[in-house]
Amino acid sequence: MTMTEEGSGRMHTFEEVALPYMNDLYRAACSMLRNREDAEDVLQEMYLRAWRAFDTFTPGTNCKAWLFKILFNVVRNHRRKWFHKFVFTTEPEELEGTLVYQAPVAEKLSDAEILAAFEKLPSQFAEVVLLADVYEFSYKEVQETLSIPIGTAMSRLSRGRQLLRTHLAGSSVASTFQHNAAAPA
Repeated sequence: MTMTEEGSGRMHTFEEVALPYMNDLYRAACSMLRNREDAEDVLQEMYLRAWRAFDTFTPGTNCKAWLFKILFNVVRNHRRKWFHKFVFTTEPEELEGTLVYQAPVAEKLSDAEILAAFEKLPSQFAEVVLLADVYEFSYKEVQETLSIPIGTAMSRLSRGRQLLRTHLAGSSVASTFQHNAAAPA
């Protein structure tokens, strides 16, 4: 078999195995990117990569899954390139002006206010906040205690702290209004 016969056989096999999934892949790319032109570019790049790596594909396995894996990698790269177009460096003072306002938390809070805010947390966040911030468990110890992945522990701790701050800020604003309303004029 000559090189050209081998190449055309490979091309024919690739077309038979990979091209039937083009519409599914295109729809997936469109739904992920929400832009038809970007989806077409990504699909073209994905098929080019698939063609180049076709010798690594094991015949008889799930070609659709193999192609979708390549598609997701290309979409990730596309998003990364798109994101870097808009990244710019600015001075910290300029960035402070773009931050989202967070209501301040009073410096002096009663135990009752803290416990009331803590009780408002959903259990999956409260458990992690309790272990990490009250009992000073490490992320690894939280992970082992709750039998959750360490990334989940970190995420729940961050979200739990954020929710707790929000509840405490609301509590301190309310107590400030009550205190000011009760004060004589």
